[in-house]
Amino acid sequence: MIRTLVVDDDYRVARVHAAHVGRVQGYECVGEAHTAAEAREAVARLKPDLLLLDVYLPDDDGIALLRSLREAGEDVDAIIITAARDVATVRAAMRGGAVYYLVKPFGFDQLTAQLAAYRRWRTEAESGHISGQTDVDALFAARHAPTPPRSARALPPTMQKVLDAVRTADHPLGAQDVSDLIGISRPTAQRYLSELERKGRLELRLEYGTTGRPVNTYTVPLGA
Repeated sequence: MIRTLVVDDDYRVARVHAAHVGRVQGYECVGEAHTAAEAREAVARLKPDLLLLDVYLPDDDGIALLRSLREAGEDVDAIIITAARDVATVRAAMRGGAVYYLVKPFGFDQLTAQLAAYRRWRTEAESGHISGQTDVDALFAARHAPTPPRSARALPPTMQKVLDAVRTADHPLGAQDVSDLIGISRPTAQRYLSELERKGRLELRLEYGTTGRPVNTYTVPLGA
């Protein structure tokens, strides 16, 4: 099993990612950390194989954290998961030794594919034989999940991310929940939730908050 530590300053996002990792074949989530200090302690104690690592941490930069772990002799890989999409950050992640870089928001199918690619890469790196440049090229390429073909029936990317967020949650989500999880505005989240309900992909539920007013929440229909 690939022991994975989720490092994200947002507790809810970390919880969702941890739950998803636990459902991917060959993986177990051994813990969550919400600061660089917590991550360093958890790496030393839990000895994970892989970090799902956010860049924006309250006490340090995630890429700097990865470099410091490597310098300290920790044998751990990292998939960067961040909203940062500037070239400088991407290059810094590559120089820091990240095996891949996922830009938020992303679909959980994409995360699953990348985790599967990383698992294959570890297997090949640990047991493969290098006889020439072709084998080296294949090993480097194996780190990355193949780009999936576009399907005529596929949902638009952001709508798919909304559906994935609700599908992987352990309780019904409202528009504000989805907004916080995948980094879109609340009105946009509500529009996609309503459209997914109209398509029959989600089920509308009413919940009552502390004010006693009804709040629209959504979940995946039973059997879907």
